[in-house]
Amino acid sequence: MNVHFIAVGGSIMHNLAIALKRSGHTVSGSDDEIYEPARSRLATEGLLPEVSGWDPGRISVDIDAIILGMHAKRDNPELLRAQEFGIRIYSFPEFIMEHSRAKHRVVIAGSHGKTTITSMVMHVMRGMGRDFDYLVGGQIEGFDVMVRLTEEAPTIILEGDEYLSSSLDPRPKFLTYKPHMALISGIEWDHVNVFPTEEQYVYQFEQLVENMPKAGVIVFNEEDKRLVNIIKTFGDKEAFYLFPYGTPDYRIREEKYEVRIKGIRSPVEVIGKHNMANIEGAWQICDWMGIEIEDFLAQIASFKGASKRLEKIYEDGSSVMFKDFAHSPSKVKATAEAVAELYSKRNIVACLELHTFSSLNKDFIAQYKNTLKSLRNKIVFVDEHNLERKNYPVISREEVISAFKDKKIEFATTVEELQSAVRKLRKDTGNVFLMMSSGNFANLDLTELALH
Repeated sequence: MNVHFIAVGGSIMHNLAIALKRSGHTVSGSDDEIYEPARSRLATEGLLPEVSGWDPGRISVDIDAIILGMHAKRDNPELLRAQEFGIRIYSFPEFIMEHSRAKHRVVIAGSHGKTTITSMVMHVMRGMGRDFDYLVGGQIEGFDVMVRLTEEAPTIILEGDEYLSSSLDPRPKFLTYKPHMALISGIEWDHVNVFPTEEQYVYQFEQLVENMPKAGVIVFNEEDKRLVNIIKTFGDKEAFYLFPYGTPDYRIREEKYEVRIKGIRSPVEVIGKHNMANIEGAWQICDWMGIEIEDFLAQIASFKGASKRLEKIYEDGSSVMFKDFAHSPSKVKATAEAVAELYSKRNIVACLELHTFSSLNKDFIAQYKNTLKSLRNKIVFVDEHNLERKNYPVISREEVISAFKDKKIEFATTVEELQSAVRKLRKDTGNVFLMMSSGNFANLDLTELALH
């Protein structure tokens, strides 16, 4: 096929472009801005557009398919030209679904933990020598691309986002995939820019459960009351196989976690109560895949986490630093509690950057109430330049303190203020730095921050 990507710089989009080119397809792409690591990875594969921006001249009748990224709007000039020519236009979830119609589709969904659980399942399946296709939202050790599409693999493991598929396709991605098996890790209001009310957001998950096929498998976190209510209301026990899971037994020994499942105890590399629950969810999926518990635990013991999910980015004799993608309230709370539990005897300095449209929305920010209460030293960072780019109003220290219900929070709006706040809270030795953001802390060198 001759495939053109509109908005090729997206996280999944550029990985899909690379995967298709490696499979022998002719691939081109365009975007108005492409950031790292997508820029370097596209350049290495010979797929980086020579000129940034949109040019309808790139679209010809020789193109077999357009894959449209969420970043591209309805009036995109390349999209309009493709529509004039009658070229088939896919969102990337539609393209994945089209390729996977004959496969067993396993979708990992939920407001939090879906990248990690998907990564865990992939790690175990790969370790067991299973053949499978996949799509995941984070970089994983041992996988050089985040998308794999083949003709031979009988199964595809998909991270199922609830966000819209494209500007032309307002369906949540996980509905587009039509799963045979779905895991839902939990539900917490997010993406306020497209789901302005909590009811609208929750409705997407109601649709996921209600639209599962006959004899479909639903694995769900029974510790989430909202999710349990959805399962009770929409999960037809006569039509579906329903499997609840929760947090398994675990313990901490010498700053290492050990989990016990089905009476077998095993050390693991990941940390936090929420990740112990993620392991239990991944086990439920792998159990259905015919993997024995002894094999599962042997493989999961070497799983170090997906990129930027409580990723240890620095460690020396006295200090350690984690970078975490946490941005929604539940993710922030779970991450903060995990680090506080593991390093209870050390000096923790935590910094949360409010970066997304939701987290910077003054009508939403109150959802962060008490999320940092488990930590003594905490900083909330709002990059003033990011507010300007998003055309959002200034957020004051008083508004942050009120929303978080936490008077002990330090507040920073510039890199200089952030550096000063960190230096104020750290000690000479024994520091644990927790940096939480879906952004990049205004391009700050985080290890430099830990050292100086």
